[in-house]
Amino acid sequence: MATLKDVKNKISAVKKTKQITKAMNMVAASRLRGAQNNMEAFRPYAEKFAEVLGSLAGRAGEQSSALLVPRETVHNIHLVVCTSDRGLCGGFNTNIIDQANAFRKEKAAAGLGVSFTLFGKKGRDWCRKLQGNIAGEHVGVIGSQIPFDIASTTGTKLIDGYLDEVYDEVYIVYARFVSMARQLPTVKQLLPIPPIAVVEAAPADAGASYLPEHICEPSPRELLDDMLPRNVYVQLYSAMLETSTSEHAARMMAMDNATKACNDLIGSLTLVYNKARQAAITAELMDIVGGAEALKG
Repeated sequence: MATLKDVKNKISAVKKTKQITKAMNMVAASRLRGAQNNMEAFRPYAEKFAEVLGSLAGRAGEQSSALLVPRETVHNIHLVVCTSDRGLCGGFNTNIIDQANAFRKEKAAAGLGVSFTLFGKKGRDWCRKLQGNIAGEHVGVIGSQIPFDIASTTGTKLIDGYLDEVYDEVYIVYARFVSMARQLPTVKQLLPIPPIAVVEAAPADAGASYLPEHICEPSPRELLDDMLPRNVYVQLYSAMLETSTSEHAARMMAMDNATKACNDLIGSLTLVYNKARQAAITAELMDIVGGAEALKG
């Protein structure tokens, strides 16, 4: 059985760990509020931007822009992976990396080349260990105030690579924020820009959704030349905001679970300490009683 001093030292160490996990939980909760507000404010804009763009593209035709036309043969895939820079957020980074690795293996099995642009230290370390073809890496972006120019600069490079036929398709892997307890690793196509689903016209009383008609000036084709690159920036920035919010939510949940585990461990160690102390007291009493009986004899 462990000595009283050993058990007491373990209890003290667990209490210090509990203080750290509780503080990290509070910091994550504080950062989560700001990140979630930014994400929820930007999400409707990104969705409406894609909707309007889909309406314009549907009337202008795929041939109006090279960014809308899928390649006849695909040889090279580019994958943008968004992870965090720090750990202690449960299986957050592992789930994203597993999703990216499964996608990479699927494309590699089809004989396609895969290159990477990486956001976050965890994804960068994974790709370096994998010895993957890294076209760009950004550390210290996810989890903080994300400037839009990071998305626009990266998006410009992706568009240039697509137009120069360095990449035939571009995808992004990120964590989509669903709720505090659920963040889904998601693969989304960026280039060529996929068409949005169009619902055929239905009777007015059916209540079915439809794609609205937009009056454009100048022509839809001229607008697409300016809006299509911006759509890539917007979708990329939206994915970064979703990943940042998901990271803080995952860390807050992980630290909350760690704090509860510390409480349980402190309780079990306290029980062990009390048992050890009681055993020590009983042993001392037995020695006293035995000594007194020996003196009487």
